[in-house]
Amino acid sequence: MTAAAARAEARANTAAANAAAADAAADARAEVVTKVPGVSKATAAKATRNGYYHFMVDVWITNFNAIEFGIYKRTRNRAKSRQFTTDMDIFAEVTEGGERTGLIGYREETWKKAQTKDKRLVFKMFTDTLNWRATMDLMLGRSMQQTIAARGTPVMVYAINTDRDDFVVYLERSANKWPFMPEHFGFFIPGPDGQPVFYRLKRHLINLGGDYTLYDEHDNKVGNIDGRVFSIGGKWKCKVRIEHADRRLLTVLQMFAAMQVFNGESRRYLRRLWRMVRRGKTAIVLDPQELDLYKNPRRLR
Repeated sequence: MTAAAARAEARANTAAANAAAADAAADARAEVVTKVPGVSKATAAKATRNGYYHFMVDVWITNFNAIEFGIYKRTRNRAKSRQFTTDMDIFAEVTEGGERTGLIGYREETWKKAQTKDKRLVFKMFTDTLNWRATMDLMLGRSMQQTIAARGTPVMVYAINTDRDDFVVYLERSANKWPFMPEHFGFFIPGPDGQPVFYRLKRHLINLGGDYTLYDEHDNKVGNIDGRVFSIGGKWKCKVRIEHADRRLLTVLQMFAAMQVFNGESRRYLRRLWRMVRRGKTAIVLDPQELDLYKNPRRLR
């Protein structure tokens, strides 16, 4: 074999080895984000680039969509999942790798049509085939407790439970909020070995579309939520570093992005309710579903 042929064979072997390593790395990255139905390895691989996993949350302009509009559409949707209630309003979709992988809705009657003391903000995420994936509840009891302690600064506390997981993730707005300064949200993801991973979402000081940076417990930037200023309904382009792209974290961020449509309204609601409670004009009665989340797990049954 000539020297030129040897060099050509070495380059071919190196290229083959690099391609195999790239394929293995892509499979490993895709494996991270395919823990629930709805996202294939191929879709996850397409959503992965430049060391980040990318997804988008797009809020629809109107309620006229193929998911809900049609003869007996709601009845068929409820047949697919008991989590799809009669008042469920699908308002956003999640796309990953150019494919729609999720749908997000909220219970319209418990938020838009209920009286002040009875309001409940409940989001639910479904797969593209309307199988339930996660629920995000505004915990009225804990939110009011924290708002009272913060002397009227609205502190929203959300409970997020996902399918196939044993733990509830609590997402909380920080009470350490000065006027005209950016808000912060904190939460943690319980690990399988009992070691939690802590995260913080900081809103950008100058932003128009609802922009946040995601930090880990060491204050390293590990993700970004970028709101589109000129979108009509609302659109958030998001990315998370691959080593942090756990399916539970992605679900929390997807629901958090969709929640931005209601963020200002929920702050005003909590402030108004706090004033009414302080003046003795109303009494809060917690919903049985929220009470279930407060029950003592060691109680006698």
